[in-house]
Amino acid sequence: MDRIDAMRVFARIVERGSFVRAAEDLGLPASTATDAVKRLEARLGVRLLQRTTRQVRATLDGEAYYRRCLTILDDIEEVESAFSGGRPRGLLRVEVQGSQARRVIVPGLPGFFAQYPEVELFMSEGDRFVDLVREGVDCALRAGEPKESDLIARRVALLSEATVASPDYFARFGVPRRWDALGGHRMVGFHSSATGGVLPLEFLVDGQRKTATPPSALSVNGADTYRVAALHGLGLIQVPRYSVERDLAEGALVECLSDTPPSPTPVYALYPRSRQLSLRVRVFLDWIAAEYAKLAEPGDSSFRATS
Repeated sequence: MDRIDAMRVFARIVERGSFVRAAEDLGLPASTATDAVKRLEARLGVRLLQRTTRQVRATLDGEAYYRRCLTILDDIEEVESAFSGGRPRGLLRVEVQGSQARRVIVPGLPGFFAQYPEVELFMSEGDRFVDLVREGVDCALRAGEPKESDLIARRVALLSEATVASPDYFARFGVPRRWDALGGHRMVGFHSSATGGVLPLEFLVDGQRKTATPPSALSVNGADTYRVAALHGLGLIQVPRYSVERDLAEGALVECLSDTPPSPTPVYALYPRSRQLSLRVRVFLDWIAAEYAKLAEPGDSSFRATS
């Protein structure tokens, strides 16, 4: 193993906090990763890693060396990409929310792989906080405004939303005519992992954000369950329009209060500030912004893909 490959191994061990997980990421035996670090430490004459029974952590010297390694490895990838015709390659790890994976990303992947055949994608699903560096994730896609963090947030889309319910619900409770006259109505509660509580219904009234919180017999924390609950007449919901397009077209769900819609939902790509974006991450983010743009309805100015 040459010095550059040893740097890659060392950097991944620091990020993953484990020889075994780093070796798995790189497709190497764990013993190879261990030997690579031993040789680096012998060459430099310093201890780079502090090993415990539970975790592997960089020493002060190791942290400084890790930062220099990142710069060198990023520069090498840029140079190699330039001389290989700018073709992205390698493993890309992306964390997404499940509904985005199923409705936006996966349907377009045949085209992505046709355009970038040397990229391999590992996609994990969830809406929990992810330590991108420690978990070896290149970027995460999240709906909603991101919390303050040391991550860079790039907005890739702005999704129009709609207030909908089933025909059965409207037959029993009536069709609401005003956002501030929801007495007698109910909603399906959506429990936000970001706020720790149930989100109110939200309406844009003359450019101002207004909220209402009708009672809810059911609260959920999954987007698919949220939609299915509305299909079964359990209350009003507010969702990105693209996610219920088919339901609206088939009449399984009906939109209401369209003159005071919810504010659009932004979608952000989050990635570590400490690392220069690799070519494979850059082309993926450009591609995903284009995929979201395909969801826009003709004349729908409330949807925008951004860069």
